[in-house]
Amino acid sequence: MSHCKLYIFILIALVCNFSKSQTVTYSNAEIRSLIEKMTIEEKVGQMAQITLDVITKGKNEMESDEPLALDPALVKKAIVDYKIGSVLNTANNRARTRDKWHEVIGQLQQVAKEDTRLKIPILYGIDAIHGTTYTAGATFFPQQIGLAATWNPEIAKTAAEITAYETRASGIPWNFSPVLDLGRDPRFPRIWESFGEDPYLASVFGEQMVMGYEGNNSSTAIDQFHVSSCLKHFLGYSVPTNGKDRTPAIISNIQLEELHIPPFQKAIDAGASSIMINSGIINGVPVHANKELITDLLKERLNFKGLVVTDWKDIENLHERDKVAATMKEAVMMSVNAGVDMSMIPYNFDFCKHLVELVNEGKVEMSRIDDAVERILKLKNKLGLFDVSLFAKAEYPKFASTEFQEKAFQASLESITLLKNENAILPLSKSKKVLVAGPNSNSMRTLNGGWSYSWQGEKVEEFAQGYNTILEAITNQLGADNVIHKEGVSYDHEGKYWEEKDIDINAAVKASQTVDVIILCLGENSYTEKPGDLHDLEISQNQIDLAKALAKTGKPMVLVLNEGRPRLIGEIEPHMSAIIQTYLPGNYGADALATLLYGEANFSGKLPYTYPLYSNSLVNYNYKPSESQNKMDGVYDYESDFAIQYPFGYGLSYTTFEYSDLRTDKNDYDLNDEIKVSIKVTNTGNRVGKEVVQLYTSDLYASITPDTKRLKRFKKVEIKPGESQRVEFILKAEDLAFVNQNLKWTVEQGDFEILISDQSKTINLSKTEIITN
Repeated sequence: MSHCKLYIFILIALVCNFSKSQTVTYSNAEIRSLIEKMTIEEKVGQMAQITLDVITKGKNEMESDEPLALDPALVKKAIVDYKIGSVLNTANNRARTRDKWHEVIGQLQQVAKEDTRLKIPILYGIDAIHGTTYTAGATFFPQQIGLAATWNPEIAKTAAEITAYETRASGIPWNFSPVLDLGRDPRFPRIWESFGEDPYLASVFGEQMVMGYEGNNSSTAIDQFHVSSCLKHFLGYSVPTNGKDRTPAIISNIQLEELHIPPFQKAIDAGASSIMINSGIINGVPVHANKELITDLLKERLNFKGLVVTDWKDIENLHERDKVAATMKEAVMMSVNAGVDMSMIPYNFDFCKHLVELVNEGKVEMSRIDDAVERILKLKNKLGLFDVSLFAKAEYPKFASTEFQEKAFQASLESITLLKNENAILPLSKSKKVLVAGPNSNSMRTLNGGWSYSWQGEKVEEFAQGYNTILEAITNQLGADNVIHKEGVSYDHEGKYWEEKDIDINAAVKASQTVDVIILCLGENSYTEKPGDLHDLEISQNQIDLAKALAKTGKPMVLVLNEGRPRLIGEIEPHMSAIIQTYLPGNYGADALATLLYGEANFSGKLPYTYPLYSNSLVNYNYKPSESQNKMDGVYDYESDFAIQYPFGYGLSYTTFEYSDLRTDKNDYDLNDEIKVSIKVTNTGNRVGKEVVQLYTSDLYASITPDTKRLKRFKKVEIKPGESQRVEFILKAEDLAFVNQNLKWTVEQGDFEILISDQSKTINLSKTEIITN
């Protein structure tokens, strides 16, 4: 096809009716032909992404007028003068209606179509991380940590499919999700955005989320009901040394290989179209300036062919924060040469000026620019934006439908985790009068967490009035006459998220005198990123004081935890008759909780992380043997045991399950053999229940100290009372591998233990072999 015909076809595609189906995509040769015609300014503009506030009417680049409207002069400056190819985020940090999204994005695409030389559409991106979280009325699911707690990957895929549908229904084709950072440090403020502490669990859920977001044919095209996913945050973002956001990490190469790379590799293999880079520093080098990680590892070794985008303002941070670039221009050079394709600028156009100069000075090769632009244009092409840049709202009749709401409710139901149930106090009888207390008892903000209608979630109450808080959901179950509400402690929603005000513990104690049961709702207010950093992992002193005061009444207490990370509760845990972890369950979380509290459904959630007991004993389940030694030669009693509140994978049910008859198809295996494992699981209680059967392996002796155990398979099964099921798994030799001193994935000969619940079986591998590089 000639260049002239290509441009004619692109123009025709762009002016087509918005409601037509995607049919036109272009070959790689045609994309490269378009790149050959681009000026350096046009290429660099495609590599730049600004935030929406920069091009709206308003006081400045960070504050837009309301009602929201684009400023034609600023739009022209960005898209026509600077050739900007991508826009992200909402304006004034608040959700918008679908009508407003279509108005704004439609106007941007119109300018790109009519006023630019090459008619290249805008790529719009948003953080839609537990539903389309910047669109009013969209369906909200549990946050990722809650999805992981379901141990049901199908639920995660469904959540991603619905989120993709509603994001595309809002006119937005690019979603900055999922997060594949491991939640291995409970101090980290973004642990709730993760799938928990285990790389295998994160790999399985990440793969399903990518497939849900992008659809079945994402290698060639992403249709109008799906979006481009964006894996976050490559690599090792969630384990900073001090536990605080965007601070340095020290990570060994073995840990990078064994823990942090596998979830990204699995998601890349599943077809992920874009990746966002870690905002932090690993071993002294900011990741945004690390060619070894971005180009050598990600693009070459892991064979990632998609788009690499920075996180917010992170090229500037190389100069302003990390002090590795003496000037902003040098920061641009370092990051682009390291392999970054698109800069989330987000407020100015200096990136464009600097990069044009760097290319003209020979400090950034044109081949590096062309590679970046090709990746960007291929993604726009895959999304069908050259054909139809915005689909009509009528194409999406299921937006916020009852069908979608029921799926979100089910996700919340399967995520909520029962951690304690002394004397079977749960389920509660509806004849019992209850006091609902605590700062999380009557708040939609705490149920949803951050990235909900606004960055910190502080605007949730404005948008979520149609949903039920915990108090409202329990009242719906019992009727107002059987429910008393006294918070005792409430959050200061006007100030810092963690501060509390209106403390009246005595009022809650007094209110408890006439009730049978206290439902105490504790945890955290919403937060994310740096504002979520903390100095103390203990739950707040005011909440501890409230719990202790209520405990003195002698009334049975049900502790409902509503928190983004596991805050320490060891001081109050003994006072509780039951403990429930809701995580951040979303708009339908309270309804799901009430359904479970009163026995209308059964608990099936399991912890996706180890719940710590002490602030100085933050350990993961797959620890080394030397991390748990409380007696040496029978002489000393060290506080070096594996002291935790609740283990990874733990969660109770209203029924009981018994495991027996663990089998393998044989005892001795070669490296090419499949290892067939099965176990009998029996429901020994009187209620139907869902059980997560978890298979772990343990390398008994290895050339590098092995982990005590590693999760390798899991399956969630529903079993009727008195029924038994034989659950089967298939392992391969590579499932028993570890990374050796030479950074090679290796399977060593010797004995391995298969562990499922309280059952174990030893098998033997006959040969040592390096299986990957």
